[in-house]
This record gives sequence, C-alpha cells and structure tokens, in this order.
Amino acid sequence: MMTDFGFLGPAQTVFGRGSRHRAFSYAAEHATRVIIVRGNSASWGADLKSELEAVSGDALEVLTQGEPTIAHLQAALEKCRPFQPECVVAVGGGSAIDLGKALAALVPSEGDPLDHLEIVGRGLPIIHDPLPLVAVPTTSGTGAEATKNAVIAIPERGLKVSLRESRMIPRLAVVDPALTDGAPKALTLATGLDALTQLMESYLSVRANPITDALCRDGIPSGIFALNRLMSEDDPTARDSMALVSYLSGLALANSGLGVVHGLAAVIGGRCGAAHGAICGRLLSSALEVNERAVRRAGQNTGRFAQVDAWLADGFGSGMGSGYQSLRRFVDDQGLPTLAALGCNRDDYEAIAEDALNASSTKANPVPLNLWEVVEIIDQA
Repeated sequence: MMTDFGFLGPAQTVFGRGSRHRAFSYAAEHATRVIIVRGNSASWGADLKSELEAVSGDALEVLTQGEPTIAHLQAALEKCRPFQPECVVAVGGGSAIDLGKALAALVPSEGDPLDHLEIVGRGLPIIHDPLPLVAVPTTSGTGAEATKNAVIAIPERGLKVSLRESRMIPRLAVVDPALTDGAPKALTLATGLDALTQLMESYLSVRANPITDALCRDGIPSGIFALNRLMSEDDPTARDSMALVSYLSGLALANSGLGVVHGLAAVIGGRCGAAHGAICGRLLSSALEVNERAVRRAGQNTGRFAQVDAWLADGFGSGMGSGYQSLRRFVDDQGLPTLAALGCNRDDYEAIAEDALNASSTKANPVPLNLWEVVEIIDQA
C-alpha cells in the first residue's frame, strides 16, 4: 500500500535564460513598496531597484553580509517594518534568499524573530500571512527558491537554526541560469555539491515519496555530469542543467527532508563559519558508506544506495572502485578544502556528532545512527 503524502512548492516557477525580468513585472504589478534583498555580488538587484523606482514604485534595498545572523535579521526588520512593504524580492545565493524569506515572514508581525526560531527561541507559529516573496537565485546549490525555511546563524552559540513555515515558500521562483554564468570554480563546486547532497539525501530519506523520487532520479545523474563538465569549462548548457538540478533539490528537500550530512553541516557550519556546500561535499561519500552499512545491518533494502553508487561511478568514475570512492577522488582532485581546513577540530568530533544527532535534518536519515557511526562519518571525511 502506498504511503500518503503531500507536496509543496512555489505557486509559480519561471525557468530560462532572460527570465529574471519576470521578477520586475511581478513586483511592479503587485506592489508599490518593495523590499529588495540582495548579495553584494548580485549586481542585477541594483538594476531591479532602478527599474522599479522608474515606474513610480518605491524600493528599499537590504544588502546581505554572508549568511544572515540573528543580529542582521533584527536590524533588517527595524529598517523594513516602518517602510510598510507589500512585496519582497530576494536576489542572490541561498543566504540572500533566506534573509528575504525571513523578512517576508516577520515584517507583518511585531515580535522578535527569536519568538519563532527553533532550538534557541520559543518556536511560536507565525500568525500573520507572510508578504509575497519573489526569489531569484544567482547560484546553483541551495534550492532556497523552492523551500519553506530560512537558516539563521547564532554565532555566539555556534548554531544555525531555522525559521520554518510552509507559507514561507516563495510565491514566485525565477530561475535564470544566465545569472550563474562565470561563477568562480570554487563556488560552482561547493554549491553544486550542496545540490547533489540534497538530492541524494532526499532520495534516501525515510520521508521520500513518489514525486520526490521522480525529481531525484532525474536530477542526480544530470547534476553529476553537469558539475563534472563545469570543472573543465564554463559551459552554458551545463549551467542550465545545474540551475534546474538546484531547483529540483529544493523541491525534494522541502517535501522529503534530508539526513545526517545536513545535520552535521549545520553544526560544523555554526561552529566554524565554513561554507555549507563545501562541508556537505566533504561529508557525503563517508555518510553514504556508513548509512548503507547501517541500513544493511537493519535488514532493510539497500537498492537505492546501489543506484546512487552507480550514478556516481558513471559520472565521476575512472573505471576503478565504487561510486563513493569516485566522489571522494573527485572532490580531492578539484581542491575542495578538507574538514580540518574548514576549521573542524578533531577534538570536537564527539560533541559535533552529539549535536548533529539532535538536528532536525538528521531525523529524516534512512535509519537512526548511533554516536560512533556519526563520529566515523566525520573521521572518514
């Protein structure tokens, strides 16, 4: 008997080169006061502000400074609430889109964001409907344009926590692969590995459903080949594929959950401030190996792991060894930083593993892992 399931996603998605201009038309049609959230490198966001102001709209710009912190979010709310915006447009990587989601959700309320955050806050529900949000990604990795949460860093506690609500999914996702053209190789690698990790963890998740399965089966092999290609040259066709893969990964994780890699990445990133995608890329191969062994020991079917291994071997392999080993060689050959280089101290492994076991992402792992299995994942990585 098939398990019951639901599926959430943006109300509307526009995909294609040049589609960025749909963000302008949506904002101009639906609002006269618009917040534009953008990263410093997302220069097109500045053009959008000028375009909106030219048609009698009023736009307030909020620049991101890396991953949003609780202090950054609180300051942005103080700036944006008096403006009384009617719409939010977020242009940039996952950090910019996460800040845009948080502002869209919290500007209509009067409380402190800590009232609604997991773990560190009161976890109260968001009462007022969020403002309409348009998300325009400029990287191919997080899939934040299709998800229902915003990750907020709490540096003083070494944590990253989520503001989570199904109504936070963007009203419009505009995926223009041209905005990713020419992205630095290291950024392309880290974000691409994040998207692949999200798809693989969603495919192996205990909450996977027929729709997420279809997205992952299409996205994983396509993403592997596109990322491999982009490590050789900046190919527009591969950029298009990675932009789609990233979007699919956001849809998948929003509906099936993730696993221990993202549980660990949240903890390590919170402690060390390291790039999320690079951490995921370093942990992925060892997490696949440890999880497969744990699933086999539990007497469950490992067919999905065999499929992932075959995709990796086909896309990254040189005809020798498993797909997991091929992935490990690939990230080494491409110069992905080690966990030590990312600031992960061996003396902290056990504490990191303990925190990761309590992370929300880990709850969807294929099987429950014990502390020493999670430590093994870190150690092998």
